[in-house]
Amino acid sequence: MTLSKAHQVTFALQDVELALGSLYRLLDPEFADKAEIVLSIKELDTLKPEGFKIDTTNNRIQVIGYDEAGLMYGTLELAEQIKLYGLDNVKSVVQNPYLEMRGPKFNIPLDVRTPSYSDVSDAAQHNLPHMWDLNFWKNYIDTMARYRYNYISLWSLHPFPSLVKVPGYEDVALDDVQRSTTNWNEHYNLMAIGFDAPEIIENVEVLKNINIEEKIEFWKSVMAYGKSRNIDFHIITWNIFDYGTQGKYGITDKIDNEITKDYFRKSIKQLFVTYPDLKGIGVTTGENMHGAKAEEKENWAYETYAKGILDAAKEMPDRHFTFIHRQHQTGAKKIAEKFKEVVDAPNVEFLYCFKYAKAHVYSATEQPYHENDNFIEDIQGMKTIWGLRNDDTFYFRWGAPDFTREFIKNLPYDVAKGIYFGSDQWIWGRDFLTKNPETPKQIEVEKHWYQWLLWGRLSFDPYISNERFEDILRSRFPDADAHKLFSAWQNASMVFPITTGFHWGSLDFQWYIEGCKSRPEFAQNLTGFHDVNRFINLGVHPKSGNQSIPDYVKMVSEGNTTTLKTPLEVAENLQKISESALKDLEDIHDINNKELKFTLNDIKTVSFLGKYYAHKIEGATYLAWFRDSKNKEHQELAVKALERALGFWNRYVNQAMLQNHNPLWTNRVGIVDWKQITEWVKQDIEIAKN
Repeated sequence: MTLSKAHQVTFALQDVELALGSLYRLLDPEFADKAEIVLSIKELDTLKPEGFKIDTTNNRIQVIGYDEAGLMYGTLELAEQIKLYGLDNVKSVVQNPYLEMRGPKFNIPLDVRTPSYSDVSDAAQHNLPHMWDLNFWKNYIDTMARYRYNYISLWSLHPFPSLVKVPGYEDVALDDVQRSTTNWNEHYNLMAIGFDAPEIIENVEVLKNINIEEKIEFWKSVMAYGKSRNIDFHIITWNIFDYGTQGKYGITDKIDNEITKDYFRKSIKQLFVTYPDLKGIGVTTGENMHGAKAEEKENWAYETYAKGILDAAKEMPDRHFTFIHRQHQTGAKKIAEKFKEVVDAPNVEFLYCFKYAKAHVYSATEQPYHENDNFIEDIQGMKTIWGLRNDDTFYFRWGAPDFTREFIKNLPYDVAKGIYFGSDQWIWGRDFLTKNPETPKQIEVEKHWYQWLLWGRLSFDPYISNERFEDILRSRFPDADAHKLFSAWQNASMVFPITTGFHWGSLDFQWYIEGCKSRPEFAQNLTGFHDVNRFINLGVHPKSGNQSIPDYVKMVSEGNTTTLKTPLEVAENLQKISESALKDLEDIHDINNKELKFTLNDIKTVSFLGKYYAHKIEGATYLAWFRDSKNKEHQELAVKALERALGFWNRYVNQAMLQNHNPLWTNRVGIVDWKQITEWVKQDIEIAKN
């Protein structure tokens, strides 16, 4: 058997060789002499950049890539087919990427002095040391490449002091990596202001002794490693923040400070001068611009970010850059007008970025927000990256291929450059929640491998069948009935979008499903817990097809009907999928695989959560109905439903605590303490009784 190797596919060939493994010993010698795997790069008419073709004829397997990336993906596909079906059952296939850009949103905690939006949380504090560990990044990049992601976006409030030495502002550059030892408050400003309070900055520990030159070499290595896996790096910021500058040179966060403008412009250019493998920069005009008007914001962004990248593009005309402008707290038309010089630059690609599903991708497979803002009309055919925010599933493993596939197919394709998938309330670094974890602790994208695989692979090819995913599960967990595992996992995972599609707090601080809470001011109480009253008065997702509880009560009181899903039908659906998942799990037992045990526990836990929300929605509906009708029977039904809800909340917590640490401190909704929340769940019953 011969393997014709091509440049930069060694990584994928390792998977082929691993998949072949014992086949070398098992193959019939006569067949082995004839079998041949040939790798090549050709620009076929049927292929696009990153596309590939696998052709099988007469014991000869050809993997043809349009380019090196396509050859890598084709070789990974070959490795997977061999692993799942054997060498003699490899099928011919042609695949081209459905979306050009597929990447994670990674809020990166670099240093207490240069924080991300998510730094005031357990997830950031636990993961800060891992951001300076090359082994973490190699593992992370390898995993993302296998899932077909091709870029990583690192999000920070103000990363420059930790990454570059800016000419004229050299003293801003920071040595060492520091983490605060302060006694953190539960809540901080939602606009990320005040992360440099004296008690935070003045109480620190040094995690790593490293100077700025060594930091630069570290990130050069990370980006170069990404390049070897067809993964580009982009840095995206919120503005205007001056964290880490410590007032040096007169730099402030004021929009009219000319020194600040000069510093930012030179910082942008220096990023590209310093990092030859850095692909792009992204800018958010919002958060900390002190009430400036849209035109003022865009003027500032142009004078700093746009001119910085134009300076770099002019100095390096043979290099291709990406400039990403988030359509956030500003308007697309104004952006296009102001940044025309960037749009027209020959070696700069201008992209928009839009928060497509607000903070909850797990809500509905159709989203209205780009329509509400006339976004597509305003960008006039220019390309955008659709931001897919998952501020829902941090603890529990998620996996619903049907939802993911439908969601991706519903994206506005004509203007889609790609997606990013990630969180503002979570750092997808290393797992720190699991009791009895692996050593070393798993990276999060491996712990949640199925979720990340689904969004990556289906963004590359949304036509992958459920049979393939079932076969992947069968290969990974040979002890389990793959069909039942697939079904149980998909059903349990739908608890998230069905619940959030009905109980719609669009932003991350307005709803966190695993804790049934939000920031206190958005729960309309002092705790943040979403009690039965909040379930009555909070609306539904506009594209979910659901009817709100007040509208349902009005409808039945007036004797009308609806084509929408009523609250009681939503509750019934949650019951059905949760019960179906639990039923499938009954046939999966005698498990020795640790990861499979964890996975089954998650499915069971989320099924109990689904039953909790089913009974809670039912109870809230009957309570609202009782308040309108004064019919005591409705009140009795509400109390009974909420008593059942309490029972399933207790089962949810007990099941979750078998393998997870809690409480959890989050940056957007504060402390999530399941045992404390249990006391609030009990109060729902008293609310209904009284």
